[in-house]
Amino acid sequence: MIFNIIYLVVGLLIGAVIGFFIARHFIQKQIKKNPPINEAMIKAMMTQMGRTPSQKQVNQMMKSMTKYM
Repeated sequence: MIFNIIYLVVGLLIGAVIGFFIARHFIQKQIKKNPPINEAMIKAMMTQMGRTPSQKQVNQMMKSMTKYM
């Protein structure tokens, strides 16, 4: 009786860990395939704020965005 409960708990823990890593892998793959922000979005955002962005500024923002992904 007690061994059945132990097996159940261990099985659930192992399943949760494996599920976490599989989900993490698919999410990272999806983010690399479809990045949440691109250069056109950054240019539009800076233009809406009243600034005319140079390519150097856009590249710096893209670099800082991808650094944290």
